[in-house]
Amino acid sequence: MKPKVLLTHQLLPEALDFLAEHVDIEIGTSETYLPKDDLITKLKDKEGLLPLLTAPIDREVMDSAPKLKIIANCAAGYDNIDIDYARQKGIMVTNTPGVLTETTADLTWALILAVARRIPHADQFTRAKKYKGWKLDLFLGKEITGKSLGIIGMGRIGKAVALRAKAFQMNVLYTDPKKLNEEDQEKYRAVCVPVDELLSSADIVTIHTTLNAQTRHLISGDKLNLMKKDAILVNVARGPIVDEKALVEALAKRQIWAAGLDVYEREPEIEEALFSLDNVVLLPHIGSATYETRLKMAKKAAKNLIQGLSGQKPENLVV
Repeated sequence: MKPKVLLTHQLLPEALDFLAEHVDIEIGTSETYLPKDDLITKLKDKEGLLPLLTAPIDREVMDSAPKLKIIANCAAGYDNIDIDYARQKGIMVTNTPGVLTETTADLTWALILAVARRIPHADQFTRAKKYKGWKLDLFLGKEITGKSLGIIGMGRIGKAVALRAKAFQMNVLYTDPKKLNEEDQEKYRAVCVPVDELLSSADIVTIHTTLNAQTRHLISGDKLNLMKKDAILVNVARGPIVDEKALVEALAKRQIWAAGLDVYEREPEIEEALFSLDNVVLLPHIGSATYETRLKMAKKAAKNLIQGLSGQKPENLVV
């Protein structure tokens, strides 16, 4: 008899077919969010759970599932799961690292360029048939080539962003709890500095660190005040790393030049004032959103799930 598992949401067809060969599947919802009460009800007789990052898995959820052996998160991060409690209960937790590195780095640079060259606003202007001809001062943006890039979090994605900076002849600064060895510092042409020095020196700051107690509101009002008046902030990591209200104030007062956001502090809610600001580009959390990458994520989560349920150690075991 196949183990029973709950998928909070539908997966891409190829990953779903792969899973169906090994487990008995129930899909939680076709909507964006699965209500907690429904999640608890559906999980009661399940041995495995494959959630998206939009599904919070807390103590109450885990306590409702006496048979639960593994939570195979379909995401690189796992801040939607109470990891400490899962460890206490002996429930395995896995994630999907690595597969979204290049795609997210590409999206980071798409945001940098969109913000620096004011591309969304220029597109809207043109679509509104306001373009009447070339002007010397029409949609003046910021130069990228030769500027200083500050990377907060030099993991897989941070490194991939740094490699792309070479094409723009940029000076790269980074901050991370783990300093790169000399060989890697040379490879990425990156210098490790304290976060305050990075913020005060960089023309563009990109965020790629994980969300935890130490990084929540790492970019506070005080930290934003350290940045250059013509600096750009880009966040493709996790929304709560940035104090969104403080960012709104900094943008509105032109304490920094502009920002590009793919994530938000209280997703899917977005600080209302951001919508009225013309110096921010807003995306709907699409950092890894290519078909190829999302399929790899789903397949990796499915493989982790099957490995855990079959008594093997999953390849991407977090706890």
